[in-house]
Amino acid sequence: MSKRNSSISLDSFSLELAKRLAESPKYRKLNLPMETLSDLIERAATVSDSPKEIEELVRRKLHNLVAPYLGDPDYSALEKSLSSLPKNPDAPILQEFCRQVLQSHSSTRERLPLLEEFYALLFARTGTPAILLDLACGLNPLSLPWMQLPKGSHYLAYDIHQPRIDFINAFFHHLGQKGEAIHQDILVSPPEQHADVALFFKEAHRFEQREHGSVRLFLQRLNASHILLSLPTVTLTGRRSMLEQDRKLVRAACFDQPWSVEEILLASEIVFWIRKQP
Repeated sequence: MSKRNSSISLDSFSLELAKRLAESPKYRKLNLPMETLSDLIERAATVSDSPKEIEELVRRKLHNLVAPYLGDPDYSALEKSLSSLPKNPDAPILQEFCRQVLQSHSSTRERLPLLEEFYALLFARTGTPAILLDLACGLNPLSLPWMQLPKGSHYLAYDIHQPRIDFINAFFHHLGQKGEAIHQDILVSPPEQHADVALFFKEAHRFEQREHGSVRLFLQRLNASHILLSLPTVTLTGRRSMLEQDRKLVRAACFDQPWSVEEILLASEIVFWIRKQP
């Protein structure tokens, strides 16, 4: 790939490429934020001045970023099913619905065996949050019935997948949960909202693949007293441990910061409890 040594005008090229990607059959249904596509294009343009090479690099980065969303459940069908369920988060039939949705994605599926005690374990350390951020949330908001949040708590969930955001908002509305799901690229535009706890589950490696060193800056910009950053302990095949890679990433992100970091090692996931404020 040719190294950039001069500035190129990105205005028309970036807009045309972003629109073409957004409207492509592969990505059209995701309704990706234009800020995400523009950011990928601008970053690619710092390493090449060839339009062809820029597009190839953007397509590789974009696939890595959104591959987990391809083949997602039918959110319209889920929302229709949800409308007939009880609005009580303790109702067994509602919890079974949530489990089925969580089962549909590998990231949340792996946590299901620990779901009953997972949040009690975490919040015993951080305190139960009155304001909770769920960053690059995926389907994790469907874990709400097991979080035991206080009445009046505020839950803000962020994701770049618009159909998923719409479904999560319907879910919050159904349960009467204060807060909302927000269609936003948190790497480009981190939330400014103060929170007691921020959840950043199984996404840090993808951040680093998108832009090396981005997790460190992202954590610095978060206005949260506690950050619960989790990473998988093994590869998707289960054949190789990722623990040393996980720890190396978090050490680099937290190096020379006045934060305390504690590990919570679980069966298939390690949670790093980052305490930014005592």
